[in-house]
Amino acid sequence: MKKYLSIILGALLMGSCMDMELLPNDKTVDEDFWQSKSDVALMVNGAYKQFASSNVQQRLIVWGGFRSDELLLNTGVPATDGTYIALNQIQEVNIETTNIFSDWSSLYTVINYCNIVMSKAAAVMDIDPSYTEGDYLTDRSQMLALRALCYYYLVRTFRDVPYTTTAYMTSSQPMVINQLPPTEVLEYCIADLQEAEKNALSSQMSGWKRVGWITKDAIQSILADIYLWRGSVLHNDADYQACIDYCDKVIASKKSQQEVTDGTVLKLDYPLTLGGRAFSDLYVTQNSEESIFEVQYNTNTVSSNEAIAKMYYEYKKDGKSPYLQASLNFGSIKNSSAGNATDAIYINQYDARYWNNCIGVGSGTATSFDIYKYTNTGINYNGGTPPTKGNTNRPNRTFDLYNQNFIIYRLADIMLMKAEALVAKVNNQSATTSDGTTEGDNNVSVTNTEALTEALELVNQVYKRSLDETQWSASLYNSSYAQDGAKMEGLVLQERLRELCFEGKRWYDLLRYNYRHQDTPCNYATMLVDQGSYMKNYQDFLDIVGRKYDNGSARTNKMKEEPRLYLPVPHSDILTCKPWLRQNPMYTDEN
Repeated sequence: MKKYLSIILGALLMGSCMDMELLPNDKTVDEDFWQSKSDVALMVNGAYKQFASSNVQQRLIVWGGFRSDELLLNTGVPATDGTYIALNQIQEVNIETTNIFSDWSSLYTVINYCNIVMSKAAAVMDIDPSYTEGDYLTDRSQMLALRALCYYYLVRTFRDVPYTTTAYMTSSQPMVINQLPPTEVLEYCIADLQEAEKNALSSQMSGWKRVGWITKDAIQSILADIYLWRGSVLHNDADYQACIDYCDKVIASKKSQQEVTDGTVLKLDYPLTLGGRAFSDLYVTQNSEESIFEVQYNTNTVSSNEAIAKMYYEYKKDGKSPYLQASLNFGSIKNSSAGNATDAIYINQYDARYWNNCIGVGSGTATSFDIYKYTNTGINYNGGTPPTKGNTNRPNRTFDLYNQNFIIYRLADIMLMKAEALVAKVNNQSATTSDGTTEGDNNVSVTNTEALTEALELVNQVYKRSLDETQWSASLYNSSYAQDGAKMEGLVLQERLRELCFEGKRWYDLLRYNYRHQDTPCNYATMLVDQGSYMKNYQDFLDIVGRKYDNGSARTNKMKEEPRLYLPVPHSDILTCKPWLRQNPMYTDEN
């Protein structure tokens, strides 16, 4: 008799703890499934498909971008809309434990897919000779890495999270998952990624799978990211160095893959596409040479990227507004008379990103801007004389045909990660003694200057590729940055905003900045609920977050302590999972 996985875990299951829809109802297990190589492939693809689901992708945008200074809630959306209400709670820093974006179940669904594959796939080798050990090891590598990536998102968003490697497959299976502090979860993630690295897919595959599947480059990118995060939280030089080392591996790999078709890429020291062509390659053509891991929608795997369509674009044929817009700071250039240039993100009118990231920039009258990146098929600016005003037209794209990939990692991100780690390591060493040098190293000032110079070159390469070539000699950042670690840190932070805006990165960038500027590392090995007193957040961090509002301090005053940086544990899970789950102490659950 067939056994079906018709499971919705949570309140429906006795002994179960977390809200999680594990599998569609039409998937069979045991005697009718896990019989062939194609069965394994179906489940591996299913894990990727779940990661591409709208529920996951919306959260990556909201968790990683909306809470920062780059995005605002679109007032054109009806205030009665449920998603609007949830986003408004986040924007006002009045988040309820029932907020839909505090629901982590979609990430745990992906995690369970990964756990199921790793639990069942090995036995298929004994049943189907065409499913070889090599096939199994590469499948396992992808699932280890995808699971680690999901846990990494959860740690950065909720801090103290449940952790499991158990595959949940039947309604009778007890489901009690212990909540762990982030230090422990990240240790597991690093171990899994290092194991995955041993049997990783080659980064030199052809076609969309080169960036649609998790390859060695992608695994090393996740490791670099985790080490940079942990180094920033713990003020740890060894983690910064590990980040640098993994970035070097990815950069070397991308250089070895470089394909020269028209000669233009050789104008830079790294395989980055130039100017407005970068916008086309990354966000229109997609799966660019410089990309590392993209969530795929332009294959038969998923029909439409509903998350980007809803968040950044008009997401229905009846013309509803997107939920999010870019903040005012994207609309002007420093030292210009257009708009409010006080906190302007861009510094040069020849920067292609200024014209291509948002619609309608340069008008001097708008208070927010529609997002152009990820939503359009044209290019506003590709060098030469800049326009006086950015394009304000939306293309004729329907929701049914909206198949824009969402980029998780690309080369420019890795280059700027390395720059950040180089600078952070210098500043961390300079803070060890009162005279700005590290004890026992008489050449530290020379060493530090070399590190800052290397970081500056990485930033300049990313900035250079976005400028019109006529501006290269006049507009690059000068060597004075290499003499000032604090100044260089700010430059890297700003360049990451210019380059990676709307890609789900900014909030996490700012959190690293906040943690680095603590007098002592935070207590990251203990759950928040057990600490009693909490780390005070860095005022400059709060000022940056608040700058998108007319009265930012009214909101950021609610974020003075570390627990407010994180979302609440979902209310329904708290009710059904006591004592295994405990709430972030800044939030209150009603019975």
